[in-house]
Parts: sequence; structure tokens; C-alpha cells
Amino acid sequence: MSLVNLSKQVALGIDIGGTNTKFGLVNHRGEILERGHLKTEQYEKVEDFIDELYNEIKPLLDKCCKDREFEGIGVGAPNANYYKGTIEDAPNLRWKGIIPFADMMSKKFGTNCKITNDANAAALGEMLYGAARGMKDFIMMTLGTGVGSGIVCGGNLIYGHDGFAGELGHTIVKPGGRKHWSTGSEGSLEAYASATGIAITAKKMRVEFPNSMLNNFPEEEINSRVVYECAAKGDATSIEVFRYTGQKLGEALANFVMFSSPEAILLFGGVIKAGDFILKPTKLHMERNLLPIFRNKVKLVFSELDEADAAILGASALVWENNYSQPPQINS
Repeated sequence: MSLVNLSKQVALGIDIGGTNTKFGLVNHRGEILERGHLKTEQYEKVEDFIDELYNEIKPLLDKCCKDREFEGIGVGAPNANYYKGTIEDAPNLRWKGIIPFADMMSKKFGTNCKITNDANAAALGEMLYGAARGMKDFIMMTLGTGVGSGIVCGGNLIYGHDGFAGELGHTIVKPGGRKHWSTGSEGSLEAYASATGIAITAKKMRVEFPNSMLNNFPEEEINSRVVYECAAKGDATSIEVFRYTGQKLGEALANFVMFSSPEAILLFGGVIKAGDFILKPTKLHMERNLLPIFRNKVKLVFSELDEADAAILGASALVWENNYSQPPQINS
């Protein structure tokens, strides 16, 4: 059996967002050797976007791969279909319809390209580089502007029959509840547990409590960061915003636990910066709603990945995931 020298391999990780795209060349230890970014929203045509990506990345590849092997490309993108390698009707991208993005990238760069959504990529990144190392059953929850998720069972990411499994942020936690600003669904987890949802809750609650510190801010300035700052100063209304948010999140996590019985649920994103303000009620209401056979078994764990680098690392993990079904031997 031939030995694989991991120190001589590099993967390209690309994170595509509606406004910005970040990319980096990553080794097997999770070190970003070279990095860059460009404005996604500037490119009306996906072909022009890929051309500019190539122009930006090719010099980095030439520099980095003089003594290393370029193993492939991993991409995290909204509405990405892992099976087909497509981006399909992404609402926050200018390119509409079904785009064969992985195939277009493979042809442009002359190497293998895999694509999945950003939350699935985050789960892979956590499994390879972060807090989920060694875990075979866990759920990754990304709590930011929205709520994303990646479900790992038996060491495999769950994609479903069509490549879109794992949209736990859009499960209904309060039937007939708050209307989602984008999907129009009523009572989804994202409408409550995202940074956007927290801001909505805060704006509603501060009306009921005129003495709240939140009333010192114009409505357009109320966001999850402001709520946290007020909570940290002892504002009861802001603390209640996080308690209520944690309750909704915990109730949802209880359902997810009873679905896949994970070893842990990993929490990632700006919302978790609220710390115990949200973690304690989340844990309380998760345990309270579990069957006895599930209680006190599932850890709530904060991500170990740096927030600024996580998307690139997660995307790059797609390359290693697809290259090796078993951990390769390192040539020392």
C-alpha cells in the first residue's frame, strides 16, 4: 500500500455568499496557506464570476503548489445540490435557474470540484478540523442571519434523495407563528433563533417594557449584538429575549435529537456569542422536552473553528471527504 504524504497536498475552499465570496488554499491540518475574496454581487453572469475567480486564484496556485499537489476544489454555496453539482434558484444570488457550477469550475480549473450548501460544508469542516473530530453522529447548527444545519449519521453527511436534506432551520416550531420574511412560512425555527429573528423579538418585547434599555436605540439599530450588550448590562427585557429564543431553539433541538440521536449538537455563528444568555435556556428546554432515554446524553458544544475562516475550511473539507473513504497514512 502506497503512503500518502498529506503535507504535500492542498485543497481550494470557496465560500459563495450573496455579497462576497471568500476563498483559500488549505492543507490537511486546516491551515489556510493563501486566501482572497471578491464581490459576488458584481457579476451578473456566472461565467464572468468564474473567470474572475480563476484570475484571482491562479497566481496563488502557482505560488503555493510549486512543491505541493493540488487535490481539488470544494465549494459552499446557497441552494447547492451535492449530487448534481448545481446551484439551484438561489434567492440571494444574481444567477437564476439551475447552474452546473461544479462542472463549470472543473472545466475552468482542470480539476475535480464538489459543491454543497454552506451549513453542510460547516459540518464537514467541524468533523475534519474542529470540535467534531472523532464523532460519527452529530448535528451542526449555524446560527447567524439565518439558521442552517448539517446532519452527520454514522460518519456520513445526510443529503437525502435529492441533495437538499437537512434544512432544520425551516422546520416549524410554532404552527401559525411568525411569518418568515423570505419563505412566507409561519413559525419556522429561523424566524425565531436567527440573528434576524432575535432582532424581531427584541423590537416586539421592548414595546411591552418601556423601561428597557432597548428603547434607547432607534428601531433600525436594534440587532442581536445590541440585545446582547444590553443583556450584559443587566437589562431584563434583553435577557428575556434570549431566554425566549433559547426556549424555541431548545424545543426544536429536542425534536432533532429524537430524530437522529446524535452524540452532540455543535453550535456555530454570531448568535452563540450571547453565551449562557442563550445556551442555558436552550439546554433547559431541550432536556425538558426529551424522552427519558435521550436525556443528559447529548452535549451542546460550541464550534472550535474561527468564524472568519470556517466557511473556507468547511468548503475545503469536501475535497478530503471525497478523496479518502478511510484516513490515509501519513508519510513521516
